[in-house]
Amino acid sequence: MGTNNKVHVKKGDTVAVLTGKDKGKQGKVMRVLPQTGKVIVEGVNTVKKHVKAGPKVRQAGIIPQEAPLHGSNVMLMCFKCNAPSRVGFTVVDGKKVRVCRKCGEIVDKV
Repeated sequence: MGTNNKVHVKKGDTVAVLTGKDKGKQGKVMRVLPQTGKVIVEGVNTVKKHVKAGPKVRQAGIIPQEAPLHGSNVMLMCFKCNAPSRVGFTVVDGKKVRVCRKCGEIVDKV
């Protein structure tokens, strides 16, 4: 019994956060974790990690870093209507592409 963990955003997309302590913030998707259905967004959901000095040059201390958000808590920002919108899918020239549900504009770079 596998779960459906597909994420509707891709690396490099600009998204808006819908819930949580960072509600309303926007950021760029740095990484997508499809196994868990989560995304890491630049400058959003930052946590402080305590790091010990290693054998390399790494400095010990408290380092802020982004933690994953669930994919359902972010919404894709449409570049044309400049608003968060749901994502639809359609086939253009034999390729499946993402479409903004508000304005109908193709979101994917073809």
